[in-house]
Amino acid sequence: MQQVTQRRLLSALCHGAIFFSSTIVSIGIPIAIMLTTNDSVVKANAKESLNFHINLYIYAIVFALLILVAIGIPLLAILAIVSFLMPLLAILHVLDDPNVPYRYPFIFRVV
Repeated sequence: MQQVTQRRLLSALCHGAIFFSSTIVSIGIPIAIMLTTNDSVVKANAKESLNFHINLYIYAIVFALLILVAIGIPLLAILAIVSFLMPLLAILHVLDDPNVPYRYPFIFRVV
């Protein structure tokens, strides 16, 4: 029972790290969890969280460059909404079913 509780907590912390900061702290937490845990589900959630963070940074840079064409502002607004909602869905998923890692849709898996 304790392992399931720990799995829920660490997986939720990986996905919720984006709410702590939009800087390197949000990437550092999943990396630290990934390097310190032996649980394969938690590691998978940490990798998925890292991939989501990396994708958000890439999309933000591309959309910021598109501000010059006047389409970047609405795209950045949509990105802000997605960067808030998707981690919430991931947290709810890992709390509901801690034995299955959450997979974000429409992202590139770099890690």
